[in-house]
Amino acid sequence: MSDGFLHESLRGVDWGVATADTIAAPPPPVPERGGHFRQWTDDIRHLLGVTADTHRMVAGWPQLQPDGPGSWDREALDRCDRALDALLDEGTRPAVTLFDRTLPPWLDAAGGWLARDTAERFAAYAAELGRRFGDRVERWITSTDLAGPTLADHVAGMYTPGRGAGRAGLPAVHHILLANGLATQALGTAGVTGRIGTTVTLVGGYAATDDPYDRLALERLESWTNRLFLDPLLLGEHMVTEDDVAPVAATGCVRPGDMEIIAVAQDLLGLSWHTPFRVTAPENLPRVLPATKCRGALNEVNRLLVGLGFAIVPFEDVETTAYGWPIIPEGLADAVAGLCDLYGDLLPALSVVDNGMGDLDLVDGGGRLDDARRRALLRARLSWLAGLIAAGVDVCGYEYWSVLDNLEAKFRYTRLYAMAIPDHEAGPRPAMPSDWVHGGAFAAAPAVGAGTGLRLVPRAQGAGAS
Repeated sequence: MSDGFLHESLRGVDWGVATADTIAAPPPPVPERGGHFRQWTDDIRHLLGVTADTHRMVAGWPQLQPDGPGSWDREALDRCDRALDALLDEGTRPAVTLFDRTLPPWLDAAGGWLARDTAERFAAYAAELGRRFGDRVERWITSTDLAGPTLADHVAGMYTPGRGAGRAGLPAVHHILLANGLATQALGTAGVTGRIGTTVTLVGGYAATDDPYDRLALERLESWTNRLFLDPLLLGEHMVTEDDVAPVAATGCVRPGDMEIIAVAQDLLGLSWHTPFRVTAPENLPRVLPATKCRGALNEVNRLLVGLGFAIVPFEDVETTAYGWPIIPEGLADAVAGLCDLYGDLLPALSVVDNGMGDLDLVDGGGRLDDARRRALLRARLSWLAGLIAAGVDVCGYEYWSVLDNLEAKFRYTRLYAMAIPDHEAGPRPAMPSDWVHGGAFAAAPAVGAGTGLRLVPRAQGAGAS
């Protein structure tokens, strides 16, 4: 693909960098973020001849309301004011994320996202920030990730030991979706001038073989990740399994009017992208992997996933980063195309929040960052995305998260998920919550066993092919 086509197709995309730094918190020492921002903008200028001029930050709910609802830390509010004004003064367009995984301690102690009241508290918080900063923020993102603080934490118990409750944790998914809808309405009522949206972690991949059961396994993965959040947001209904069961709604957490609030129109949808997966049906593990590796493939993560009817295995002969992420430049474009096939015109404009390829791993023989190699990989990824945009997909933005954000997850859990640790390297052995080890978080739900599995059910007309 020529650079001319690349430039033309990506015209009109907002280029920027995102960071999990909290603008309400006291400023840290000279941040690493500055160097990363320059590296990213230099890469984009070199490849496309444009300058990244948007910067997205997290407001910082725990810092702004440390003592309870209705109380505000004035110094923290002042820091937000100064940070926004400084960005505008230097010609950078501010974007603000309201929530990044961490709730105020008083709210977390009251049940966190398992408590319906958290959604109401979040809407009130959004309304106040919209009133104070709405004339200066170009883009509002309600959350950096809907799955992490709900599915990963309250269901699977990844983040807080002992918190994973399996299916009993699924109301957290409903409540964070409700919070997004209520916050979107509150920001609109506050009269903010910027666009409003949220972020989902986009999960995509490839069937390990041409076996129909592997294709079904991939659909199961996408159902329990993409569809679990996007069906409510875009279709106004919770994801339904082949047994005509909506696992979230079956917990009894849905009240009249909730789904209409959840499905309130969004100006944009953020897509946080990590890595593609190679997916197989559990019964096909011996076919996909040498016998000596089958046991290793049934690690703590796959012990959880096989209960849902799929497993993750390494790609064959594919280069990986030090995180174990396979370097597959077309993976992002393929995953976005899959969303378009599923939801069609129901998708709002898409803004890609790209975690990158582990830039710090791309070094030359002397241990220095290899700019040429990093830019070649970025060009390849953008070329695939440009082709998708040329075909009519509305991608309105593209950002990098700082490579220094979420290091613990990257070095511990993410590499384990990727299942692509080189044979010569001992894989990380993070301490897993006990409910993963003893049967998995979904062990008490035999109706969703590997023999039953999930399949995509027919969507409403206009929602795209299933």
